[in-house]
Amino acid sequence: MKDTDFSECDLTNSVFKNVDLANSIFSNSNLKGVNFLTAKNYNIDPERNNIMKAKFSLMVW
Repeated sequence: MKDTDFSECDLTNSVFKNVDLANSIFSNSNLKGVNFLTAKNYNIDPERNNIMKAKFSLMVW
């Protein structure tokens, strides 16, 4: 899913399992409850997206 524009998307409770999100855009998106635990290379600004109860890993790939 590299280079994907998720701007203005409602991704509530989605699961990004083993997904490479390099160069993907998250802007004004609803990411409530989204599971990013095994995703990598994402860059999400919490001030521009709803990340309430989203799950992230601190693991460095």
